[in-house]
Amino acid sequence: MSAFQINLNPLKELLGFIKVLEWFASIFAFATCGGYKGKTDMQVSCPKIGDNKTVTATFGYPFRLNQASFHNSAKDNVCNTTWSSQFLIGDYSSSAQFYVTFAVFVFLYCTAALLLYVGYTNLYRESRKLPLIDFIVTVVATFLWLVSASAWAKALTDIKIATGHSIIKKLDPCQSLGVTCQFVSVTSMGSLNVSVIFGFLNMILWGGNAWFVYKETSLHSPSNTSASHSQGGAPPPSGM
Repeated sequence: MSAFQINLNPLKELLGFIKVLEWFASIFAFATCGGYKGKTDMQVSCPKIGDNKTVTATFGYPFRLNQASFHNSAKDNVCNTTWSSQFLIGDYSSSAQFYVTFAVFVFLYCTAALLLYVGYTNLYRESRKLPLIDFIVTVVATFLWLVSASAWAKALTDIKIATGHSIIKKLDPCQSLGVTCQFVSVTSMGSLNVSVIFGFLNMILWGGNAWFVYKETSLHSPSNTSASHSQGGAPPPSGM
C-alpha cells in the first residue's frame, strides 16, 4: 500500500473539485434540517369565562408533531381546557431522519474520498477496484439524493400545513361553543426550504460527478487499462 503523501493536484481537477462541493453541500443539507426548532402560536378566547390567552406548540427535528403539545406561559387551563393534552397532528420523522442520516453518511464518505484523492493519489490511479467502487457509490448516492430530497420536500409541505391555519379545524376545543381560536403565527421555515434546495443540489452534483468518476474506471477505456496492466505499468490517469 502506498504511503500517505499530500498531493493537492487532484483538487484542481473536476473530480476532486466537485467532491469538495459535495462535501460542503452535504453539511448544509443536514445542518439546515437537523438544527431546526420552531413553534406555532394560537389565540384562544372565550368571552363567557373571560379567558383570552395565547397557546403555543413547540416542534423541531425530527418533526414528530403528534408529540408536540400546546401550552401557555402561565401553564394553566384556558377556556376550561387542559391544552397540554392537545397535540399537533402528524409524524414526519421517517422522511426527516432518512434525509439527515443519509446526508451525514454522504459527508463521511466525501471526507474519506478526499483523503484518498489527496493522500493516496497513486493508489487510486493504479487500482482497478477503487475507482469502480467510487463510481458505484456515486450512482447509488445520486439516486438516494433524489429519493430522500423528494420525500423530505413532500414532508415539509405537510408540516407547513399541519402547523398553519388548518390546525384550528383539527383541534376539538376550537370546535366547542363559546370558544374562539385564531391562528397567530408560525416560525419561519426558511432554513427547511434551504435544506430541500441543497438536497436537489446534491443530486445534481453527484449526478454530474458520475461522469468524471466513470472516466477513472477501467470501464471507460478497458483496452488501454488491460494493456497497461499486461505491461506491468499503471493505467494512465484520465481525470486526476
